[in-house]
Amino acid sequence: MKAEPRGNSSHISLQNPSHFNTTQSSISGALKECLGSLDGACIEKLLLHFASALESNDVTSAQQVMWVLNNVASSVGDPNQRLASWFLRALISRAARVSPTTISFDGRSALERRPMTVTELAGYVDLIPWHRFGFCASNSVIFKTIQGFPRVHILDFSITHCMQWPTLIDALAKRPEGPPSLRISVPSWRPPVHPLLNVSSEEVCQRLTNFAKFKDVPFEINVIEVPPLSTMDAGTSQLGSSDLYDLFLNQLNPSALEIRDDEALVINCQNWLRYMPDEQMGSTSHDTSCRDAFLEIIKDLSPCIVTVVDEDCDLGTLSLASRITTCFNYLWIPFDSFETFLPKNSPQRIEYEADIGHKIENIIGFEGIQRIERLESGINLSKRMANKGFQSVPFCEDTVKEVKILLDEHASGWGMKKDDDVLVLTWKGHNSIYATAWVPCSYGVEY
Repeated sequence: MKAEPRGNSSHISLQNPSHFNTTQSSISGALKECLGSLDGACIEKLLLHFASALESNDVTSAQQVMWVLNNVASSVGDPNQRLASWFLRALISRAARVSPTTISFDGRSALERRPMTVTELAGYVDLIPWHRFGFCASNSVIFKTIQGFPRVHILDFSITHCMQWPTLIDALAKRPEGPPSLRISVPSWRPPVHPLLNVSSEEVCQRLTNFAKFKDVPFEINVIEVPPLSTMDAGTSQLGSSDLYDLFLNQLNPSALEIRDDEALVINCQNWLRYMPDEQMGSTSHDTSCRDAFLEIIKDLSPCIVTVVDEDCDLGTLSLASRITTCFNYLWIPFDSFETFLPKNSPQRIEYEADIGHKIENIIGFEGIQRIERLESGINLSKRMANKGFQSVPFCEDTVKEVKILLDEHASGWGMKKDDDVLVLTWKGHNSIYATAWVPCSYGVEY
């Protein structure tokens, strides 16, 4: 969904407006209209002009628009200015990679990605409902689905280091018939994306095991070993490697996953499918895209429920202009939400925004398999799941109530809507995150 112009216009005092009265200036009249009062729509227009100049190798125009953006963008300004600063960096970084002689850029000033402590990660997850929304909706439908099962196995494909599971373990501990025996399997590989953690996966597993023991829930956690990248061609890039995805998919077989007939199988995908490339991988093992191959594999495992949660935005297009427009209007949401409760100079806010900035750089600055941020909207995901032989499972009223209670703990701008069988987290009416639940069409269970 394309956002409307947001917030109040930012009034910018340009350092040298006479620059645009020179005969060399090729800034269009549309750009000149933006110079006095810059709202989100005008910043978006500037970014598109800048991208167009870079792509056509028009150095003069690129430098002129960059001069304007440098006056507009600010890492400590309003949400639009802060967002613009990361788009500007991403576009210049792209130019430096695609055509190094086009424009000079020193990327060393970028904030380093500092891994979080477990406590910091918990605080990050609790800050806004960006992750908690999906945790809550998924846990609720999982809890409902596994009622009556004495043994449960969850395949967890997510990027949040098992932060979802303490809440479910606590709920299972309170089950009237007693908790089931719970087994969770996680892959040893995850995409190299935020949030990063400063402790090993072994320590995360041990912490979760200790929590389950404290709650008297029989518990086991396993790591699905993906062969290390060192076994691959040294020239292959870790950020985007077809060999890596093949190695990952090949481990998703009943033997490696230790699928057991006496367990209810749950498959949980939180912010995961976007990192499965949607292009033909050129593999000898799979004749389809990695994303479709992944869905076919998990369907063949006959799970009793599959939960899929992700950001509600389409960013898979080859068109750079389309990605800029869609990404700018979408990622304004977290920048604006931070504005409601974190001071402009807050180190915590700057770090969180820097992590989003790294995502922007991947979306805008990279192409091909190295562009790993390939978001797919809830509408398109639903079509894909149906085409791959899944049927949607509606969220019950109890789940809707639980999510509403969760959102009451956060700022009033957060809301929720229900589109058919999809729950959607909104910020000031704009779609943010979708949550869905599915079963294979052949599963034979009525909901």
